[in-house]
Amino acid sequence: MTTIKEVIQKLEEFAPPAFQESYDNAGLIVGDSSIQLTGILVSLDSIEAVIEEAIQKGCNMIVAHHPIVFKGLKKITGFTYVERVIISAIKNNIAIYAMHTNLDSVSNGVNKMISDRLGLNNTRILRPKKNLLFKLIVFVPSTHSEKVRTAIFDAGGGHIGNYSNCSFNSPGTGTFKADENADPFAGKIGETHHEDEVRIEVVIPKYKKETVVSALLKSHPYEEVAYDLIPLENDLVTIGSGMIGELEETMSGTEFLNHLKNKMKTNCIRYTTLLDTPVKKVALCGGSGAFLIANARGQNADVFVTGDVKYHEFFDADNQMVIMDIGHYESERFTVDLIHRFLIENFSKFAVRISEVNTNPINYF
Repeated sequence: MTTIKEVIQKLEEFAPPAFQESYDNAGLIVGDSSIQLTGILVSLDSIEAVIEEAIQKGCNMIVAHHPIVFKGLKKITGFTYVERVIISAIKNNIAIYAMHTNLDSVSNGVNKMISDRLGLNNTRILRPKKNLLFKLIVFVPSTHSEKVRTAIFDAGGGHIGNYSNCSFNSPGTGTFKADENADPFAGKIGETHHEDEVRIEVVIPKYKKETVVSALLKSHPYEEVAYDLIPLENDLVTIGSGMIGELEETMSGTEFLNHLKNKMKTNCIRYTTLLDTPVKKVALCGGSGAFLIANARGQNADVFVTGDVKYHEFFDADNQMVIMDIGHYESERFTVDLIHRFLIENFSKFAVRISEVNTNPINYF
């Protein structure tokens, strides 16, 4: 028997909620996570038509990209579409889970999916997040250093970019004197003891701090463990906003417009004046990404692809790059494929369906 909670746990390994922006509301929005899963419906938005589709298809969990609730609800009377969705989901025992800016932020999430569709190589996060890392320093008797290191690594510590099991180790001598109430690992009560120790230093992500420290304490032989946690301002290069990469071969501005139109399956692109220079380096951000225009320019992108660009924001291209707005829905429409593929790989015994409802509220004439 698989519960909704088990699905959530797997989704949060993929895109931890700790990576969402402060304004966001990703996670379980409606529902009892302890109930047995019958089926999952994946959609960009969890609007009323999607709830009805879930009911018809026997799915008691909806995994959406956009949260149906962004702001606090003071009343749930059915007056707005948001209230009606919540009422219907509760009545029909359907859980609604959202993966939003946390899925945008991970290096294999929304922006990587767009990069892959456009054929970009050498991709990296356009604006990495800060203040998500700690330096963990611990002092371990040399006889137990390998055991403690392994426990830290297994719990998620010691990852730097594409490398795992990263640590710095330096030998030294630790001293301590146990009082009459102690139960020392080494030495005698009331006598100063000298122990050959190793100072182990690793970087750990903020959201795994408790897990890593717990693993450290369980594996360490000392009754009282000496360790330090130091917050770092370093960028977490694998987590952040947007993405930038390079085309296999250069294109003219017109050629790239046609390439973008074809790969993202859109019939409407708003863009600034095409430049005479070829397009090679492409920056992008799914959804509303105008806040990254300066970052794209600063990294010498030839083109910046996103959605929801306002009139005055187009001027920020300043004839140094081309801004191409393909629309919010159009930039994220393939996110459902990303989520669906992940769920199929991890829950192959259950029905995981992609919604057939077009949730785009915008029409073009």
